[in-house]
Amino acid sequence: MMTGSEGLFARLFGRFIGKDKDSGAKTSERTEKENAGPQPDETGKMFIIAGLGNPGRKYEKTRHNCGFEALDVLADRYRIDVSQDKFKARIGTGVIEGQKVLLMKPQTFMNLSGEAVQAACAYYKVDPESDLIVMYDDISLEPGQIRVRAKGSAGGHNGMKSIIQMLGTDRFLRIRIGTGRQPSDYAQTDWVLGHFSPDQISDMADAFDRAARAAAQLLNEDPEKVMSVFNSVRKQEQQEKE
Repeated sequence: MMTGSEGLFARLFGRFIGKDKDSGAKTSERTEKENAGPQPDETGKMFIIAGLGNPGRKYEKTRHNCGFEALDVLADRYRIDVSQDKFKARIGTGVIEGQKVLLMKPQTFMNLSGEAVQAACAYYKVDPESDLIVMYDDISLEPGQIRVRAKGSAGGHNGMKSIIQMLGTDRFLRIRIGTGRQPSDYAQTDWVLGHFSPDQISDMADAFDRAARAAAQLLNEDPEKVMSVFNSVRKQEQQEKE
């Protein structure tokens, strides 16, 4: 039979043990959530903005990595760290113009970009037609031009082909960034994996900036309005020069 002091000690000791167990359980639960990566938002939707390119130092600053470049500008502007590995991509979550976003750079290499984008869309239950934006290079546009579109074919771009195939639709927002078409003596593969000439660097930096601004505006504004602003910029500049 316990004395009064023994009973008090048992109750206090048991209380501390219980607290330690609760604390351990909460720490374990918190660690599991952190390891699982960003969680779907239950109170509002998540937008996904994907920039396409090829991973690795070998492909840095190449024409085919315009999507990566534009995404980096967007991430820097809104202070979003895109360094976590998930969905076969480098990702980061944050807030842009009041909207919760996932920024992603697929690490699958260009031709399998759809695997990463589809995995992220499925996880966040994203409707691609309204909540997905893809930024990528386009040889049919002059260097420095961008085009915002709400739907359309892949236009020969293998990364877009993969995304359209994996999502089962071509109705999603995209921002095309012009690289210019290859000369007649160039193979297309060599051209897109090549680098911009020194006299194009300034135009491309401006294009990446405008692509990032267009992506941010698409989160809240009507796509037609965004198109009317950004799709005509280079035309106006050319007319002014003439």
